[in-house]
Amino acid sequence: MRSVRDGRLVRPTQEDKVAAAGSELVGGPAGRRALPGGWRTPVRVIVLVMIGMFALGMVQKLPCYNHGWFFGATTQYTHACYSDIPHLFAGRGFDQGLIPYLDEIPRSAGDMDYLEYPVLTGLFMEVAALLTPGGSSKHEAQLYWFVNAGMLLVCAVVIAYCTARTHRRRPWDGLLVALAPAFALTATINWDLFAVALTAGAMLAWSRGRAGTAGLLIGLAAAAKLYPVLLLWPLFLLCWRAGRWKEFRTSVSAAVIAWLVVNVPLMLVIDGPTAPIRTGWAKFYTFSQERPVDYGSLWLLVSQRTGDPLEDVNTYATVLMALGALALGALCLYAPRRPRFAQLVFLVVALFVLTNKVYSPQYVLWLIPLVVLARPKWRDFLIWQTCEVLYFLAIWFHLAYTGDGDKHQGLPPEGYQLAIVLHLLGTLYLCVMVVRDVLRPDRDVIRRDGSDDPSGGVLDGAPDAFVLGTARGAGRTEERPEAMRVQWGTGSGGTA
Repeated sequence: MRSVRDGRLVRPTQEDKVAAAGSELVGGPAGRRALPGGWRTPVRVIVLVMIGMFALGMVQKLPCYNHGWFFGATTQYTHACYSDIPHLFAGRGFDQGLIPYLDEIPRSAGDMDYLEYPVLTGLFMEVAALLTPGGSSKHEAQLYWFVNAGMLLVCAVVIAYCTARTHRRRPWDGLLVALAPAFALTATINWDLFAVALTAGAMLAWSRGRAGTAGLLIGLAAAAKLYPVLLLWPLFLLCWRAGRWKEFRTSVSAAVIAWLVVNVPLMLVIDGPTAPIRTGWAKFYTFSQERPVDYGSLWLLVSQRTGDPLEDVNTYATVLMALGALALGALCLYAPRRPRFAQLVFLVVALFVLTNKVYSPQYVLWLIPLVVLARPKWRDFLIWQTCEVLYFLAIWFHLAYTGDGDKHQGLPPEGYQLAIVLHLLGTLYLCVMVVRDVLRPDRDVIRRDGSDDPSGGVLDGAPDAFVLGTARGAGRTEERPEAMRVQWGTGSGGTA
């Protein structure tokens, strides 16, 4: 039985039957005599695959390029090629040179008085607008999408790289991110990849024991999208159990400082003595609070089935999220072995996705790298991706149904509700599998080779300082029963 310290890379094709079957398309699993090294290193291959899949995702949007990206066109729905990017180029005043958060958007341009995105995402959008060549309004919107696609491709490569590097001995797991069909389909719908890339960088930094850098990236990610702030809850729970308060304080301090440095300059720009906080800066937060029940959410399903508009949905969602977070705390402290960092991060973000009052198709991007780090099982990943791809198609066909007048060509409400159920069940299925791995560590794919928490950084192999219930006296990772360290076939070859 080999020790985890032998340093050999884990090959999915030797431990996962679905991965092995899929590898037949490219010649089958690597043999025992496969030569290590060469240019085909795991990270290089994964990055190249990511670039190829991203390009295919751009090709999938081509039916909309010439005539589909304008309001009222059903082509963008019937061809499932919708993107917010060209719409908001004019709808948020970028075509007029307006400065986000500072210049009010004319009502003739859109339905918002200020940009409703966090500050770093607004900066991303503004940089893309500055790089977009001039021309006709329609031509500029197309070029704006292309410029953003190029910048988002960089983010996609960063995500693939960071995910492949987070678990040192399992770089090939990153191939799941690169091959994910939902990733390619949703990558250029919106600007979420920017926050996902920062979050992936934070996960990599924490896995290397760089608490300050991880916190800095979490703070920046939270300044681009709200969900990355949720990473601080798993950090708190795991550092509590391991007694690693110094590292937790370092990360939180760095996250708060980074967020403030980005946001305070705009917060200090005031409208007048009666508006101490800039209206433009606060638009993201007020819009999030005022937004009603929207597409893709559990609450839309409940509202449509009961006829109740759920005006108190913010309260319902907050209470459900809080209860779920407390449940995660109990899971962390009662588990027979300290959960891995990636497991708890996935669970808390999935909980937010399941309880939120809106689920936009691109939100799947938040979860894809986390699923790969939490449970890199090809079968489960493909089951979940199937549910998400079906939802991706369903939302556009449903919008085509509701947007073509009396023709109603598309997916009716009943079909769309079924797609919501599939999306919810697919995500819940992964949550159940991860919770089972936490409660039964011998079923955890990552730990089968004797590893403890490759993404845990200072938590990896650390003794417990505070536990509850049957977890008391569990001891250090090295003191676990030898049965918990079953070594699956590994090797150092250059192919999956």
